[in-house]
Amino acid sequence: MTEKLITELKTRIKRLVLIPSDGGRFEVSIDGKPVFSKLETGRFPDYQEIRKHIKV
Repeated sequence: MTEKLITELKTRIKRLVLIPSDGGRFEVSIDGKPVFSKLETGRFPDYQEIRKHIKV
């Protein structure tokens, strides 16, 4: 998913930070606002779930 976001938006992304975690976490925040939590949903997001939050 990260590679797809970078490929699609490479000229528009100012900053992308990946922070390794433990305990099965996969949290996605955009501009400091949480948009997805694997801990809450019990699953990984699909690309469109994340992409819809990115305004370009």
